Amino acid sequence: MLTRRIIPCLDVIDHKVTKGVKFANNVVLGDPVEMAARYYEDGCDELVVYDITASAEGRKTDLAMVRNVARAIRIPFAVGGGVSSLQDMAAVLLAGAEKVSVNSLAVANPALIGEGARAFGAQCVVLGMDPVKTNDLARCPSGYEITTRGFRNRTGLDAVDWARRAEGEGAGEIVVNSVDADGTRAGFQLEITRLIADAVRIPVVASGGAGNAAHLRDAFLEGHADAAIVAGMLHTGEWTIPMLKRELAAMGVPVRITRL
Repeated sequence: MLTRRIIPCLDVIDHKVTKGVKFANNVVLGDPVEMAARYYEDGCDELVVYDITASAEGRKTDLAMVRNVARAIRIPFAVGGGVSSLQDMAAVLLAGAEKVSVNSLAVANPALIGEGARAFGAQCVVLGMDPVKTNDLARCPSGYEITTRGFRNRTGLDAVDWARRAEGEGAGEIVVNSVDADGTRAGFQLEITRLIADAVRIPVVASGGAGNAAHLRDAFLEGHADAAIVAGMLHTGEWTIPMLKRELAAMGVPVRITRL
């Protein structure tokens, strides 16, 4: 049985890790390289680093930060933010990341997914998606619509249709961001996570809302996710990676345990 992955998320603004609720009111928490090293030592399976203001500021990804994270850890990590071309993807991967995450850009230019997959391999291309609930079932029969640009722009794209298309274009993994649950620690949005996971054959990662081990168990067993992203519950010190994995293992969820 495949083990489920736990992936800490580092949202970076001005070279500092931050965390907010529903992507607002972010507070500074620490240095991304130091935090990446700590989570690596604690036994996390992967990491994701989002340079969350790069695109809004019209600049490229902070490659110096990517290189420093790569030197500090020995596990795969993904990077998102400031990626707008195949050349940007190459720069991030050459800086030491194993994966590049694309979101709004992929909606505007779906061909970029395929270009990245052909150039670097599907395993290097992660699609991030920000679905929100909608009553417009004529356009979005799944009941979920894809948004972009920090959830400000509704696209009219059905979330399940977009996931299938992205898989067909060559995406190797999909991160389903629970927009309304982000930072609340009230649990993942299981319905949309399960809809996406059941519609594609590539790994699906649940993101947004993790507050305890039971939430991760539900994402894996009820949401059919292959991995789960965690942030605030770790950043505050309330939970650690070993604590999470011990509880998940006790619940019957297969996880990779490296520290007791």
